[in-house]
Amino acid sequence: MHARIPSHSRALGPAPSPLWPYDWSIGLAAFAVIGVAIRAIWFTPIEARQGPAQKIFYVHPPSAFVGIWIGFGLMAIASGVYLWLRDERADAFAESSGEVGLVFLTVALITGPIWGKTVWGTWWTWDVRLTSTLFLWFLVSGYLVLRGAIEDPELRARYSAVLALLSVPLMFFIHFSVYFFRTLHPMPIVAKPSAPSLPPEMLTTFGLACVAMIILYIALVRARYRLALVRAHVEDAP
Repeated sequence: MHARIPSHSRALGPAPSPLWPYDWSIGLAAFAVIGVAIRAIWFTPIEARQGPAQKIFYVHPPSAFVGIWIGFGLMAIASGVYLWLRDERADAFAESSGEVGLVFLTVALITGPIWGKTVWGTWWTWDVRLTSTLFLWFLVSGYLVLRGAIEDPELRARYSAVLALLSVPLMFFIHFSVYFFRTLHPMPIVAKPSAPSLPPEMLTTFGLACVAMIILYIALVRARYRLALVRAHVEDAP
């Protein structure tokens, strides 16, 4: 007689291998991040007006981009998929992507004031972009808190998915805020209709930094999703 496989763990997939923490993607991400750091610090020119502080540029915007548009963007897409198909794998991925995205956004919110203190002379100002980005941080933090506060898996997934979708308008508002309001943040110098306003060496380093952050995001989400698998199998264990 075979034991019944719990529906929750079965829906997410088989339990990970005992060797699951040793993932090739973690090593690749570490190599990429260290390589970009070396290039940015020692092989990329120093900006004339901002000095060495400008090198935070290779951490701050890529972290914000990956956190908001990839981490939270995929969180919202996966949440929509869950509401449509009721697929628990989509819910688990949404949680994983949202949690990792919040880490990247936290890095952006920490490095931003450090850079701002040097360039603007102040750690923080309540302009539209900064305030709305902080509000997005609290929104996704609330999303994760909500997930921990509801025990019923189906109810938790449904309520969380709705909250995740509420982040989408705020994401677009943050992006376009520099066009509609007067903020300390400059207009985009890379993602703009015309050619990027950067020397080739800086543009290459910035592009590599974005790639490295994306690889790091993939590695962390893979690890976080496997943790969701382990948790599901532990919760469903008899």
